[in-house]
Amino acid sequence: MKGFFDGIGQWAVTFRCQDVLPGQVVKFAAEGQAAACEAGDPFCGCVVSVARDRSACSVALGGIVTTSFSGTAPAIGWCGLAADGSGGVSAAASGQAYRVVDVDAASHSVTFVL
Repeated sequence: MKGFFDGIGQWAVTFRCQDVLPGQVVKFAAEGQAAACEAGDPFCGCVVSVARDRSACSVALGGIVTTSFSGTAPAIGWCGLAADGSGGVSAAASGQAYRVVDVDAASHSVTFVL
């Protein structure tokens, strides 16, 4: 049986933003603003929701999140992750280490603790 981790321990903050989507990893762009990451960037969190006018977003800064991955599937356990430049993450030897709790290779999604 596969576990379900959606939102466990998650806490989020609202930021001004531009051109971000739910499930996308983001970085701090300016005071009070989140922005999309470029490939290799460290990220601060994962977008939970976006306002209808797309000017603000809620970003999970802690807890368990799920996003897409590209390239080689991240390893379960402690794994270095960095932004892949397409809204998801990629395994990165020099990236910040996160606790990866689930990898779905078929859907290219990874669940980890921020």
